[in-house]
Amino acid sequence: MTPKEENVTITPRPETIEPQTPDLPMHRFVTGPGRPRVVWLLALIALALVAAVIYSGIHSRAAAESRLKQRTEAAAIPTVAVVFPREGAPTNEIVLPGVAQAFIDAPIYARTNGYLKQWYSDIGAGVKKNQLLAVIETPEVDQQLEQARADLDTARANVALAKITSDRWQGLVSDGSVSQQETDQAVINLKATQATVESRAANVRRLEQLQSFEKIYAPFDGIITGRSTDIGALIDAGASAQPKELFHMAATRTLRVYVAVPEVYSPSVRSGDSAPLTLDEFPGEIFRGTIVRNTSSIDLASRTLLVEVDIDNPAGRLLPGAYVFVHLKLPDRTHSVTIPANALIFRKEGLQVALVRDGKTRLLSVKINHDYGNSVEIASGLQPTDPVIVDPSDSLVDGTPVHLDKNSGGGSGK
Repeated sequence: MTPKEENVTITPRPETIEPQTPDLPMHRFVTGPGRPRVVWLLALIALALVAAVIYSGIHSRAAAESRLKQRTEAAAIPTVAVVFPREGAPTNEIVLPGVAQAFIDAPIYARTNGYLKQWYSDIGAGVKKNQLLAVIETPEVDQQLEQARADLDTARANVALAKITSDRWQGLVSDGSVSQQETDQAVINLKATQATVESRAANVRRLEQLQSFEKIYAPFDGIITGRSTDIGALIDAGASAQPKELFHMAATRTLRVYVAVPEVYSPSVRSGDSAPLTLDEFPGEIFRGTIVRNTSSIDLASRTLLVEVDIDNPAGRLLPGAYVFVHLKLPDRTHSVTIPANALIFRKEGLQVALVRDGKTRLLSVKINHDYGNSVEIASGLQPTDPVIVDPSDSLVDGTPVHLDKNSGGGSGK
């Protein structure tokens, strides 16, 4: 043995190591009444967890649906822009547009057929009543008149013969030379020939009247404003065709101006009152007109009163068809406000505007004094503090909730 081998201790390797089982409490391996309570406790805990998960899911979904509903309802409320009416200065007159018209305006037609032989007045010419304007050649009418006069002469000759026969037979019937039947026949024949004479005479007068229509005369003093014929033109006055206008005349010594007065001012219109007129072609000049009549009825479509203003025009300075402005005086000073034209609502109930009151819309009926195009003047129904909705929806109804646009409200009606 070596010295190293002396200090080594050899431990035999065990073939099998037996597991050591610790000492466990004996009640864990014992079955009996205690085990079902543990199972039920675990089951209740599991059910509670499942219920908590389900409740949490339902609650979160309900909360999400509620938030979505609130957002949808909030999004459904329209946002509107508003303006405040602009208060205008009190007015004591209104200026309304009108068109000057001739006091008498008439087309001139022919009443007989033929060809135009000559005309004597052209457009712009002043003519007097019964002045000759044109002559028409009517050869057919002339021939018919000659024939009618010849037929009348024949009928008159027949009447003379029938009268001699009737007188003779009436003298012979007294002594029995002729029968009463033959005498009565002669008397009746006389009456028939006399009726024929009257018929032929009426035909002659008719043709003479047609022949008189060969010459066309002015029916009144005025101006020739149109000539639609020329020499050699065929003139057809037959009832089967639309007659052609030969001349057009207008009486311009007095002009009519028709003006539509808003209903709110209609009580101020009185016949006989003065109504000054102005025209753009005569700047600074005022023409004196007079209110002569009105329709005494408000037009349902425009809510206006049609008024006629007459103006003397002896020098012919004012022309028919001219655009004029009529100045009507108001007895009382009228206060009004102005709003944009796109704030108006046109419905069967009449003209309306939409206001915002307590977060809801309110429809209000209004009346227009004057239309400026982009804006309108309202006579009544609005105050300067009323927020008026601009560009209201066609489906807007009274009481609709709305949101105000934060950028609106500072505008005016002008």
